[in-house]
Amino acid sequence: MQERGLRAALALIFLKPTTVPTTQAFWHFANFFAPAAVTGYLASGIAKLVWRRELAASGWLRMGTFASAAMAVVSTFGLVMFDHDGKMATYAGMVGACAAALWWTGFRRRKG
Repeated sequence: MQERGLRAALALIFLKPTTVPTTQAFWHFANFFAPAAVTGYLASGIAKLVWRRELAASGWLRMGTFASAAMAVVSTFGLVMFDHDGKMATYAGMVGACAAALWWTGFRRRKG
């Protein structure tokens, strides 16, 4: 299953010419990464509200950026693994990646 998905993705990228207009390609990618971006920043804002004292030293923008980037990586990985986006397993992985990134940027002990 993994080889077929990777082979199909590589064939789409390298073998078939595309005729997608630039604006349409932009909106396609923007809509693909929008759930990761919105959820990452909302989750970091909610975490800062819930754990106000514990996360006082962590910046909202930094936490949201790390959470969004982790979720975008998982979303891309899910697209490659499952041949299309929108699988519940991918969304579950995105939730785990968001939680791990928020913990890493907010709660881990820093030396210094």
